[in-house]
Amino acid sequence: MEDFVPRVVDLYQGDRVTSFKQAAESGIWGIIHKATTGKTGQDSLYAARRDQAEKAGLLWGAYHWGTNAPVADQVENFLHEAQPDANTLVALDYEKDKGHQMSLAQAREFLERLSDKLGRKPVLYSGNLIKEQLDDKIDTFFGSHRLWLAEYGRRAKVQGSWNTYWLWQYAGSREDPKINQVAGLPGDAKGNLDCNRFDRDRAALRSEWAS
Repeated sequence: MEDFVPRVVDLYQGDRVTSFKQAAESGIWGIIHKATTGKTGQDSLYAARRDQAEKAGLLWGAYHWGTNAPVADQVENFLHEAQPDANTLVALDYEKDKGHQMSLAQAREFLERLSDKLGRKPVLYSGNLIKEQLDDKIDTFFGSHRLWLAEYGRRAKVQGSWNTYWLWQYAGSREDPKINQVAGLPGDAKGNLDCNRFDRDRAALRSEWAS
């Protein structure tokens, strides 16, 4: 059970936050918050929570939910809202989205454009979608990006382009509350909270966070 101590929590405006200070004291090291969706969507709580989390000593990250909107517009929306500095983790959330699905080519373009803008590679968040689309292909482009794996349960399996995950989102619901409870972060209205595992120490996470 100790292997599933959450070290990073990802949030969006539907999640409740009572105290980032309590979260930090309970052993959370970083927060990755939704900043944007597609071409125009923006998370209304992103900016305020960023200030609160950083004051509590937590690492801060921003993610973008990718859609089938023009990629250049999505990158512009993300950068405008996320306002990433040199210490901000940036990530593309690439998952199934019926009716608005970002294509694999668009995901590649988003990562390329964002990398060109910031001078560093974003993190790629994905689970079943990237596995299904790449199948058994080894893709060196995607594999060169750190993988934030979405796979709920006790075992993680990555697609062949990666040797392992960088961050593992192992839980998102209260089905197993022993590995899905964080002080100060009660989650959404149903108590669901996305919890992530990092396999090394805090110094390693800090050094790699925004690299």
